[in-house]
Amino acid sequence: MEQLAPAAKRRVRPARPSLSVGIAETAEVIRAAQRLRHHVFAEELGAKLSSDIPGVDQDAFDPLCKHLVVRDEASGEVVGTYRILTPENARRIGYYAEGEFDLTRLEALRPRLVEIGRSCVHPDHRTGVTITLLWAGLARFMREHGYDYLMGCASVGMADGGHRAASLYTALSTGPGSHLSPAEYRVFPRCPLPLDALRRDLVVEPPPLIKGYLRAGAWVCGEPAWDPDFNTADLPILMPMARVSDRYAKRFLTNES
Repeated sequence: MEQLAPAAKRRVRPARPSLSVGIAETAEVIRAAQRLRHHVFAEELGAKLSSDIPGVDQDAFDPLCKHLVVRDEASGEVVGTYRILTPENARRIGYYAEGEFDLTRLEALRPRLVEIGRSCVHPDHRTGVTITLLWAGLARFMREHGYDYLMGCASVGMADGGHRAASLYTALSTGPGSHLSPAEYRVFPRCPLPLDALRRDLVVEPPPLIKGYLRAGAWVCGEPAWDPDFNTADLPILMPMARVSDRYAKRFLTNES
C-alpha cells in the first residue's frame, strides 16, 4: 500500500475548477453575466454604464442578443461571457458598432455578419482555459448557424491618454506584418482617436484578446474610435471564418468542452 507523507509535509494542490461553455438559457444566467460585466467594466475599469438596475450592465441590445457564458460547474458562477448579436436581430436594432463607426463598406456582409461584444472574464479566471472555452463556444455558434463573419470592437485602455493605443494601431496597420483589412472592408470612426496628437512609436504588446484575434486571422478594419464612456480606444475587428488559421480551426472548431 502506498504510504502517505505526513500532513505537514504534503503539498495540497487546489482543485481545478470544472468549467463549461454554452448559450445562457435562463434569465437568471443572463443576469449573472450582466453582473459580471458590471463588476469588470464599472467596478474594475471605471466605465460609466447606464442601467436601471444597480450592479447590472444592461442596455437596449441585451434582449436581442445571445449570451455566451463560461460557468464554474461546482459553484454555478458565471466567470466569462460574450454578447452575440445575430444578423437577423441586427436588422431590428442595428449593430452596436454603428454607434462608433461608419460601417457602409460592410453592407454586403450583413446577412452573414455576427457582432460580438461585452467580452469579459472574472479576475480569478483569467487563464487560457477560460479564453479557450469562450473561443470554442463562439466558433461552434458560427459553425452551427452557418455565419461567415465575426465583427467586434477590441478595446485598449486609455489611462495614459491614448499613446499606447495609437502606437499599437500604427504597429498593426503598417509594414510587412500589417493586419489592416483590404480597402473594401474599411470602416471609419465617428469619434476618431486623435492619432496625429499622440505618440505612435511606443513598443506595445497587444492585449491577449487582440493578439488572439490576429493570430486566428482577423483584420483591423480602420483607425480606432474613442469611447468616452469606457475611456477606451476601440479597434474595429473583422474575422472572416474562412481566414481562421488551420491551427486555430483545429483547436476551436473541434473543441466540444
